[in-house]
Amino acid sequence: MDLDELRRLRRARDRMDREYAQPLDVPALAQGAFMSTGHFSRRFRETYGETPYSYLLTRRIERATALLRMGWSVTDACFDVGYTSLGSFSSRFTELVGETPSDYRARDHAELEVVPRCRLMVLTRPRKIPRSLASGARQAISSGEAASSAPS
Repeated sequence: MDLDELRRLRRARDRMDREYAQPLDVPALAQGAFMSTGHFSRRFRETYGETPYSYLLTRRIERATALLRMGWSVTDACFDVGYTSLGSFSSRFTELVGETPSDYRARDHAELEVVPRCRLMVLTRPRKIPRSLASGARQAISSGEAASSAPS
């Protein structure tokens, strides 16, 4: 991959980071990177390890976790981060975080208050849990086991 192509992929990723709450779609992002949709998706996945759409949804859930920790309602967080369906938001949130948005919001997040904000983003970044491990991870989270023992 040449540097120009890498630069265009980075710009598309930066746009998703900035405009996550906007109605972005892969064809528009590909057009902005001067690539076909298929080529853009393949190159993005090769470079960043996930599809552009998956990256965007993960970024939205990442922001939603921050809003829920601040006490926002699940509905307000859902619509603020760019979802138009509470059901889709809750499903994706549960898939990535391992618990429902309501359970996450209700949980005590005091231990995160001492973590510097620059590290907090890394520590709380949602990661997709394989279905075979999801039930065990949810049990570990609900029983209060350390996050470091949960699968990543």
